[in-house]
Amino acid sequence: MNKQTKSAIRVIQPKILYFGTPVVLLSTLNEDGTTNLTPMSSAWALGNRIVLGLGGGGKGLANLLRCGECVVNLPDASDWGHVEKLARLTGANPVPDYKREQYRFEHDKFSASGFTPLSSDVVQPHRVEECPLQIEAKVVNLHKSEGFAIIEVEVHKVHAHEAIVLSEQHVNPVAWNPLIYSFRHYFGLDQGLGKTFKSET
Repeated sequence: MNKQTKSAIRVIQPKILYFGTPVVLLSTLNEDGTTNLTPMSSAWALGNRIVLGLGGGGKGLANLLRCGECVVNLPDASDWGHVEKLARLTGANPVPDYKREQYRFEHDKFSASGFTPLSSDVVQPHRVEECPLQIEAKVVNLHKSEGFAIIEVEVHKVHAHEAIVLSEQHVNPVAWNPLIYSFRHYFGLDQGLGKTFKSET
């Protein structure tokens, strides 16, 4: 066995720390009963809780503060193009000043992205039909900080595409190919797929 080559190490100051997490399409409820979709990449799960990180001025956070319900939709890597169609859209109207140069308002994000809404069972926001995992959840804790919020949600129901299911309690990791966001580039578990408009590399 060859010894692993040692790499030189240096201190850096990255502008972002999206070091590689699954993309989430967060469904939240608008005031008029329609569903907003927020693409995000700050999420992790432990037990029946999922922790979400959201920017402080977005529609998704405003909806969560008001309604307290959501769907955590996890897209397949093959849907990265549809996810990227959401990247420049905001459900906030008027568009916040800090977003005005790069974003535009869109009320119907399902139509704009090509995704399909599905009714949920225990929460009000719609699920995303194309996502292999759709997790209905409710807010149990929310911590606001400067510029962002950390939200803890409790899972109430999980929907899965039959193609990724091994059993009622197990997802098939061979069939499951989540969309991964790493330093503003999209990846599956096997290959690079493209990059978001914010990428500087």
